[in-house]
Amino acid sequence: MSAPEEEFYSEERWQNWLDRLREEELDPEDEDSARLLLNLQDDVAIAAAKILNAYDSEAVGESEAVDELADIRDVVLAEPAFDDEDKLMLVDGVQTSLVAVFYSAEQYVADGVADDAPVMEYVRAAVEAEAEEDLDRALGLVAAGGTRVIDGDELDMAVLEEVEYGLVTEWVNGLDSLQSALSDPEVIEDEENGE
Repeated sequence: MSAPEEEFYSEERWQNWLDRLREEELDPEDEDSARLLLNLQDDVAIAAAKILNAYDSEAVGESEAVDELADIRDVVLAEPAFDDEDKLMLVDGVQTSLVAVFYSAEQYVADGVADDAPVMEYVRAAVEAEAEEDLDRALGLVAAGGTRVIDGDELDMAVLEEVEYGLVTEWVNGLDSLQSALSDPEVIEDEENGE
């Protein structure tokens, strides 16, 4: 049985990553743990990038692309069942970053590329909106910037060097994963065999 939504990403794939996280001793300060979490995030961003590439090449239409993105979003953003509060918090951080990936991709498919400013200006405006506690506006600005990234505008993570850690930094981290995925949409394997 191969359902169409399995083509880009599956619930089973996400659950495999979560199972792996349950088995690992996770320490965000540890390089291997950090890499595992980043791989989890990048794997989802790659799936989104593949949908966007399929949409751009007209292999899938607008409604199918939006449906595919919504299917993955529903799987990835569902609250995972973790007994370990620390691990739950780490997965929540990945999910938060991926929110920006989904919003940007959906906005790109539905409305095209935001053309009021370059990506860096959208990020700076989002930082200001977050400082004013207008989180809806901040997310909207990050998503608009994300459409620019999808269109090939360069996101330089140095823009966040002076920024206090918060939702915008998490969201822009997601855009960084999306940018990497769009430039090199290779599948990340579940490194079962170690290195």
